[in-house]
Amino acid sequence: MTSRSTRPRSTAPRPARHTPAVRPPRRPELRLPPLVEPPGWGLVPDGDYDGVEWRGDALDEGDGGGASFLDCLLSDCGLGGTRLTRARFVDSRLEAVRGVGTQLAEATLRDVEVVDARLGGTQAHGAVLEQVVVRGGKLDYLNLRGAKLKDVVFEACVLVEPDFGGASLERVAFVDCVVKGADFNKVTLKDVDLRQAAELGVAAGIGGLRGAAISPDQLIDLAPALAAELGMRVLDLGE
Repeated sequence: MTSRSTRPRSTAPRPARHTPAVRPPRRPELRLPPLVEPPGWGLVPDGDYDGVEWRGDALDEGDGGGASFLDCLLSDCGLGGTRLTRARFVDSRLEAVRGVGTQLAEATLRDVEVVDARLGGTQAHGAVLEQVVVRGGKLDYLNLRGAKLKDVVFEACVLVEPDFGGASLERVAFVDCVVKGADFNKVTLKDVDLRQAAELGVAAGIGGLRGAAISPDQLIDLAPALAAELGMRVLDLGE
């Protein structure tokens, strides 16, 4: 019997895999099925909606607390004063929605696209956002206090005085968007990338940016706020 020759194992080290300094968020892969019109009873608390297309004012001032939206499209919808507390949006798109005072407290958005929204004073405290893209539009006074954001992208949108106080952000990116007067008090950040934000303004909680990635230019812009946070006095010679 002849013995099988064995090739000696290489002892050379394997090339190290490149690990990005900031892990990018995973984006939703949304493919909506053929959609149907809303049921005759419309929006009701704890309702179950599968593959429904909502348009116009069908949801304005409505009450869908605890409702479930799967594979749904909300297109050119008024959401002024709409109550969607603890509602669930999964594999859905919110397109050109508008309104003031939308209630999304403790809601869940998973694999969702929000496109060209114009919303003011949206209450989303305690909400859970996972694999969500917010693209285009303008969100004024968005309340995300205590919310959990994971794999979220804010892209080419305007955020005016968003409140992230006490929120948890993981793999969140701000891409070509304008952020004005943000509140980052007591926020927890992991793999949060602010480097591509077109504008970054922090009104409160500058120390909460610990763990975020910013660009050198952003560091210069934020230097006065960082100095104030640390109690430093920046003075010219002779002052």
